[in-house]
Amino acid sequence: MPVKIRLQRHGKKGKPYYWIVAADSRSKRDGKYLEKLGAYNPNTNPATIELNVDGAVTWLQNGAQPTDTAKAILSYKGAMLKNHLAGGVRKGALTEEQAETKFNAWLEEKTAKIAAKTDGLSKADADARAKALDAEKVVNEARIAAAAPVVEEVAEETASNEEE
Repeated sequence: MPVKIRLQRHGKKGKPYYWIVAADSRSKRDGKYLEKLGAYNPNTNPATIELNVDGAVTWLQNGAQPTDTAKAILSYKGAMLKNHLAGGVRKGALTEEQAETKFNAWLEEKTAKIAAKTDGLSKADADARAKALDAEKVVNEARIAAAAPVVEEVAEETASNEEE
């Protein structure tokens, strides 16, 4: 029974939401699966990914083949690296503690990158809002300035008409 780690689509039209599952390759895309490993929501920025890394590594070690998209997600969350390090431990190239420290260092670096991207996006959003507010203030001041002389001219014309 060839097992694949793949995405199972959920959500409504135009708003996809995916489960990351280990499934028999002969089953339907949204059909029966062996184990749910996580979820992927591409609608948020950055995309939200929840993944059971240890479960994914177990399936990879048992011979499950990830699809291209699932492989990218597993790589992004570190499951592929953890599988690689586990292979090194099995071969005796490094100890369990060394593999764990390498994985934790990579995880901290990845978390810092994600936090920097999120901060950059929120800063860009705040800058865009500030520019829009400044532009709106300029437009409002221009409207007030255009409306004010008209009112004064009308008042001056009525005053000159009363004097005559």
